[in-house]
Amino acid sequence: MIDLLGYGAFFLSTALIFGIITLGLNLQWGLTGLFNVGIAGFVAIGAYTSALLTTPEAADRVGGFGWPIALGWVAAMLVTGGAAAFTGFATLRLKSDYLAITTFGVAVVVQLVALNAQGLTGGPFGVAFIPRPFADLQSDPLAFNLVNLAVIGAVTLAIYLALERLAHSPWGRVLKALREDERAAISLGKSARSYRIQAFAVGGAVMGLAGAVQAHFIGFIAPDNYVPTLTFQVWAMLMVGGSGSNRGALMGALVVWVLWIGAGSLSSAVVPGDWQARAASLQIVAIGVTLCIILLLRPQGFFGPRRGGGME
Repeated sequence: MIDLLGYGAFFLSTALIFGIITLGLNLQWGLTGLFNVGIAGFVAIGAYTSALLTTPEAADRVGGFGWPIALGWVAAMLVTGGAAAFTGFATLRLKSDYLAITTFGVAVVVQLVALNAQGLTGGPFGVAFIPRPFADLQSDPLAFNLVNLAVIGAVTLAIYLALERLAHSPWGRVLKALREDERAAISLGKSARSYRIQAFAVGGAVMGLAGAVQAHFIGFIAPDNYVPTLTFQVWAMLMVGGSGSNRGALMGALVVWVLWIGAGSLSSAVVPGDWQARAASLQIVAIGVTLCIILLLRPQGFFGPRRGGGME
């Protein structure tokens, strides 16, 4: 029973981390209409930034700054937000399909840097010994997982409330206006490019924070953690939960993560050992089928608005 509770806390913690990433994407796409398929890259920037600033000194890479975890998270948000702002400044004049290609290229570049810049990122060996919150409790797995769940839950709640406030603020209404009728918003003196860069930067900062939280929750990161599958998962979470709804972003993250883990567990239990590698694709198939069913029965997702593209 104790092991089950510990796993449940670990499972929910991971789902909430995905929920934070999905909240960032919902700001970019659900509120502003910015098609970002470079999610994995921005999450990686946040994870590596916090990890390098807080880990102990290492002989083979940059590190040893010994920053507190909270400061590492703040730095992750600032660095990732800056990277997103730079990307937005360079690309947001492009149409949505070209923006998607560009952001995907950013993600590929980030992963290649993480894989090859061994003196900075540890290369394929990644970054280990990342400090974990309440590490003194690791001898008691249940208490450790429950405390981490509480911390991640508090971060998720703070981000959710902040984004809800932003969505219903004059700033958020301008973003919605730009998505619904850009010419009308511009005629009122609003700078479409400036507001979109701001939205892209804030969404990127949220993704970077999620990457940092995940890095400290697990205690180890490597380039293989930030492959395109991560981007696929987050987009599926937003579509299932409902684009334009922060509640939907969190609900979609939970539902898709349950399906992802369930499909993986089922394939491990049913498929013979020599077919396990191929059976892993069942996870993607399960998410794809679920997404198709949701789009057929409820195109707006669980909580998405029936009309328009604004936030709930």
